Amino acid sequence: MNPILARLQKLSAAEEFFEFFGIAYQPQVVQVNRLHILKRFHQYLRRDPIPDDLAEEEAFARLKAHLTQAYQDFVTSTAIQEKVFKVFHGRQVQAIPLESLKVKTNY
Repeated sequence: MNPILARLQKLSAAEEFFEFFGIAYQPQVVQVNRLHILKRFHQYLRRDPIPDDLAEEEAFARLKAHLTQAYQDFVTSTAIQEKVFKVFHGRQVQAIPLESLKVKTNY
């Protein structure tokens, strides 16, 4: 295992990952999307795994880029739109006309 990946295994909170890589973030975005961001980060790592023999500096840079992209996905989008978790798959978000929510009265 690449030494950087071994160090990542000791982190638990999303904020720890951002601090480790020195990535600036908006706390509100992370608070709302922490699990989605970390899951997307993992998806990026599966698509572009870090070889065991990759130099630490390069591994760090690639991991930082993946986490930055995962975070940016949720700065510009929502969990429903990104569909990271299965619960969101196959669901269409439909707008409900405001008029349909109004209560009709017979005054």
